[in-house]
Amino acid sequence: MTTVAIINARLLDPATDYDGPGGLLIEDGRIVRVIHGPSPIDADQVIDADGLCLAPGLIDIRVKTGEPGAEPKETLKSASLAAAAGGVTTIVVQPDTDPAVDDPAMIDFIQRRGAALNLVNVRAAGAATKALDGQRMAEIGLMDEAGALYFTDGDKVIVNSRTLQRVMSYAAAFNALIACRPADPWLTEGAVAASGELATRLGLSGSPAIAERIGLERDLALVEQTGARFLVDQISTEGALETLARARAKGLEVAVSVSINHLCFNEVDIGDYRTFYRLDPPLRSEADRQALIEAVREGLIDVITSAHAPAPAEDKRRPFAEAAPGAIGLETLLPAALTLHHEDGLDLLDVLRPLTQGPAALLGLDAGLLAEGAPADLVLFDLGAPVIIDADALHSKSKNSPFDGRRLQGKVLGTWVGGRKVH
Repeated sequence: MTTVAIINARLLDPATDYDGPGGLLIEDGRIVRVIHGPSPIDADQVIDADGLCLAPGLIDIRVKTGEPGAEPKETLKSASLAAAAGGVTTIVVQPDTDPAVDDPAMIDFIQRRGAALNLVNVRAAGAATKALDGQRMAEIGLMDEAGALYFTDGDKVIVNSRTLQRVMSYAAAFNALIACRPADPWLTEGAVAASGELATRLGLSGSPAIAERIGLERDLALVEQTGARFLVDQISTEGALETLARARAKGLEVAVSVSINHLCFNEVDIGDYRTFYRLDPPLRSEADRQALIEAVREGLIDVITSAHAPAPAEDKRRPFAEAAPGAIGLETLLPAALTLHHEDGLDLLDVLRPLTQGPAALLGLDAGLLAEGAPADLVLFDLGAPVIIDADALHSKSKNSPFDGRRLQGKVLGTWVGGRKVH
């Protein structure tokens, strides 16, 4: 069996809080040796990292594709290529395809298709309700057996509290994870921007920050009543963070994710109706953005996602209120996240933890760490290398990146999945 050694690297392992020189030995797709300090290792192939950063591959738990049903937006292949180029070694595909991923056959299709591509690890999230209708509970147990990592209706809020209660109660019986977007559906109906002076001046329907807190209060009450494992999907406001902290103080098993967009942009970025910044949830105030960054620093945020949501030009080049929400982000996730280190002063391990160890622990994956026996899912990057994002050059079929033209720091130089170099 061929062995590969990566030596003279700056190892970054949030699972052990190690940030220092070292190297790895890879055999049969797994890490068989980790050295902290000077790293002379004999192997069939030796890669000298020359001081570059070597970290666990990123795990992105919220990736939309168009396959099946809307392949012109994105295919599993184009999403996998984008992920590999961005140092993302595992993606979890969202269930809002056509047909929806609401039965075990669809879970099996996505995972077999992803495996056949032989690029990155492709896993699936199952729908919480049939056809994402918010009324009829999906086959959660059978999808769990088929390999679904968690269950969600994606961007759709499960308005019917009784349905959500049943979903949580059933899922709690076998410790399955349920994810929901916190939002009051009546306060957010028709909203395309954050409520406030800017939305009023632009004549845009606004979503008040309190709507997220109200939705979260309901969801957490049901979590307390059912004992379900729960993921707060894409938190975006300071008030919701305060609600979350109180719930955790009571001992509720609640995790939370945030999109990289809400860590890097605020409501002002929509400017003069720039539709690439039309997101759901909408971009919030600078105070909210800073609160989210502090939550990452303090470890309150478990997962940072790309919230990858491809949309072709014809769906974005419309009046702001009519444009499709969402942005691509797989390929820009790492350099965008590194702005929290370069510009906001967060420790590098604190930035990487919710991109690696955090999602791995949440989903029960053996990835996200640099340890003997762990899969050799790795990313090698130059922390200080300048990168100018050119949306047209990204691997995604859709080009709706809010980072287009932005100068970032942190260039992915190599990505390995199961010991195979895929980028």
